[in-house]
Amino acid sequence: MRVLLQIVGVLLVVMGLLWVGQGAGLIHWPQSSFMLDQRPWMWRGALLAAFGVVLILLARRKR
Repeated sequence: MRVLLQIVGVLLVVMGLLWVGQGAGLIHWPQSSFMLDQRPWMWRGALLAAFGVVLILLARRKR
């Protein structure tokens, strides 16, 4: 269970950072994405990444 939480947490952080980069216009991949230069996706990505960090921290506390 602990390893699963860590894996999901890391995936959420990576996906959240991708969304932040796309929303900020820093990452233009894929070029046809509707998320490019759209500020709401920055905030959604930040929340997703924060949730991933929480999952990672919870997984570290479980023994």
